[in-house]
Amino acid sequence: MRIVGLTGGIASGKSTVSNLFKSHGIPIVDADVVARNVLKKGTGGWKKVVAAFGEDILQADGEVDRARFGQIVFSDHAKRQLLNRILAPYISSGIFWEIAKLWMKGYKVIVLDVPLLFEAKMDKWTKPIIVVWVDPETQLRRLMARDRTSEEDAGNRINSQMSLDLKRTKADIVIDNTGSLEDLNEQFRKVVLFEVTKPLTWTEFGLSRQGALSVLVSVIIGVLICRKNLRW
Repeated sequence: MRIVGLTGGIASGKSTVSNLFKSHGIPIVDADVVARNVLKKGTGGWKKVVAAFGEDILQADGEVDRARFGQIVFSDHAKRQLLNRILAPYISSGIFWEIAKLWMKGYKVIVLDVPLLFEAKMDKWTKPIIVVWVDPETQLRRLMARDRTSEEDAGNRINSQMSLDLKRTKADIVIDNTGSLEDLNEQFRKVVLFEVTKPLTWTEFGLSRQGALSVLVSVIIGVLICRKNLRW
């Protein structure tokens, strides 16, 4: 199985690239979706977060007020680090099970969409690593327009993540998303899709369900041949 790492920064266009993969039938494991699920009311993650941050972060229905909570953690490095420590085991476990389900279905290529791919050390699981990059000015402008937020709040959110300039140095493939949607689509078709869908290496094939079954069949055949030879 080939596990492709997809990351970027807030308002860089990573979600758009993720949707392009989906449109080509390549499944996505979205860490943001997993994170939302582990923070739902009544879950283990929810209980620990409420215990650490208090009930003031909750809505009337008991769910976490994500907008309010986001303002708290994005403006305070210590609180953000605390939140990451609390949720990291739940998110990692959730991602593992999503990958396992796709493995069982026989998918040979999946995309792991993780905003904090490098920070969470998940880049070790993935190859190739794709970074969706934009320059800082474009990122700030797009985030302010998208969320209708102040420059200060947008800046805090951007600065809470590893810079895109640093992320691009760690990438196997960099998608420059400073241009138009047509430019993005062209990069995706000509470079990204080609690299992601090329034939699996022997190691990747061995990690796929088909590879594992091939190994199992080979072992069974080998055992039967050995037994037959021993009878002679």
